[in-house]
Amino acid sequence: MVDFKGAFDKLGDLAEKHDDKIDNAADKLGDVVDDKTGHKHTEHIDRAVREIQDRT
Repeated sequence: MVDFKGAFDKLGDLAEKHDDKIDNAADKLGDVVDDKTGHKHTEHIDRAVREIQDRT
């Protein structure tokens, strides 16, 4: 049986260790997605990026 709790705990530990890298990657990804969608959904993309950054 797969230990999902253990896997999520490890992911949480990694996210805490690499918070700045995750925040930077989320910001860059948001910029790419915003460009690809022609800036039609900027508000939603920015909100998603902030949510990711707040959770890491």
